Amino acid sequence: MKKLAQEQVQTEFDSALQRSPLLGRPGFLIRRLHQIHCGLFLDETQGHDVTPVQYSLLTTLSMIGETDQITLANEIGLERTSVAEVIARLEKKGLLLRKQSTADRRVKLVKLSRKGQYLLKKLEAKVQKAHERTVEALPEDERALFILQLIRLVEANNDIGSAPFKLDQSN
Repeated sequence: MKKLAQEQVQTEFDSALQRSPLLGRPGFLIRRLHQIHCGLFLDETQGHDVTPVQYSLLTTLSMIGETDQITLANEIGLERTSVAEVIARLEKKGLLLRKQSTADRRVKLVKLSRKGQYLLKKLEAKVQKAHERTVEALPEDERALFILQLIRLVEANNDIGSAPFKLDQSN
């Protein structure tokens, strides 16, 4: 039975490569799936003017509370300059509050505003729907395995790149 499944996988893989050699490149597929997910996210959250990266930043702030920009960058695996730009956009929309730290005047602290908290609650089901739509083409019993495989790849390669994602190593 296992050999039959492996043969079926190889047959499907070979067929995909015949459609396009790009389908054999993990980087291409990951980038393309990200584009697809962003489209689904924007479709589901239409009218709320928030991107997936902005939503990640907002949800992270809702979990950890007020923090500095560097810690926030590490929490979401984004470069500090990109986080500063995202924070500025979200602050302009009234979704975040930013102030200087009283302990260190060089440090800027950021936290969710009430408007940001309200938006997160309002978007929660819509964003979940975007996540579900991203993987709905997979059989339901394979979706968790797909996500687990993505987790394995991220964790195995997390230190590569300019902005590692902070992972809780306690589990």
